[in-house]
Amino acid sequence: MAGQGAGQPALVLLAAGGTGGHLFPAEALSHALHARGLRVALITDTRAAEYAGSFPAESIHAVPAATPSGRSPLKMAQAAFVLARGAFAARREIKALQPAIVVGFGGYPTVPPLFAAALMGVPTMVHEQNAVIGRANRFLAGRVKVIATGFAEVGGLSAAQEAKCRQVGNPVRPAVIEAVSPYPGFEGGVNLLVFGGSQGARVMADIVPPAIQLLSPEERARLSIVQQARAEDDDRVRGIYGALGVRAEIAPFFKDLPARMAAAHLVVARSGASTVAELSVIGRPALLVPLPGSLDQDQAANAAVLERAGGAIRILQPEFTPRRLAGELSALLAEPSRLTVMAASAKSAGIPDAADRLARLIAETAQI
Repeated sequence: MAGQGAGQPALVLLAAGGTGGHLFPAEALSHALHARGLRVALITDTRAAEYAGSFPAESIHAVPAATPSGRSPLKMAQAAFVLARGAFAARREIKALQPAIVVGFGGYPTVPPLFAAALMGVPTMVHEQNAVIGRANRFLAGRVKVIATGFAEVGGLSAAQEAKCRQVGNPVRPAVIEAVSPYPGFEGGVNLLVFGGSQGARVMADIVPPAIQLLSPEERARLSIVQQARAEDDDRVRGIYGALGVRAEIAPFFKDLPARMAAAHLVVARSGASTVAELSVIGRPALLVPLPGSLDQDQAANAAVLERAGGAIRILQPEFTPRRLAGELSALLAEPSRLTVMAASAKSAGIPDAADRLARLIAETAQI
């Protein structure tokens, strides 16, 4: 792969991997950069490279990466060794590609390329999607030129690092922008969308159907449910809704999730940064259940931002019981005008042009 030659548009090297939460905003940014006439390449870890084949980039490069986790000194040392190998590999890729800037999206797969780029004097930037900075971005924060943020305030930063912050919002995929539509009326009942991602679908299967059982027959008759459920939970979830006579569509994955979100009157979901951004851009109210156990408690912070804006109700997982959920649903069904107000509040917190804002900030930082 040739670097930036004479007469060629500048190349932006995006570093992302690990999860869709990091790849989705990078993908949205790539479209915005292409619209500005810039070239894009992706550098990621070997695991993410296997499913990043459709990523909109002219080339995809894989380098070793590992996540330092646990209390074992041996495992920490092994991860540090892999990250060091990754930094040397990333240095070779950066030297060949000659990018104008390297932009990271968090997660340890971004550490080797960002660390190598900073040592080489190549302009660098990280984008922090969450309301609390992640460990990988915290490690890189002192080394990069700019920290782009999804939220106005980000916890876990020093005063010097806060001075580098520029809020742009969280880039959302084109499918999300296409799904933006007015909040639906209630003539056909209330559409409830339930999803939780790979780490959250089990709790939704455990809590949501029993909560629906606790509603009155009149309340249940007004509901139409679309729920993500893992294959092992499908029969159980489907059986409860079937016995109750509730209209329900159950699947392990929805390819058209943004369109499903737009059709919903209420969403029950985890509060990853991408989910919160999509809810805000589309403008849909939500009951958000942050993923527990995270060292940074980033999902709890994300949910709190949307709750303060009036667009969501945050329920921490220990409080997420069938009785609590049934109470919230019953109250909203009794006063659906609250849902309409919450939808408007959620939309007011959205930044639909976040990808364009980030692309502009990248161009300014790299002077391209």
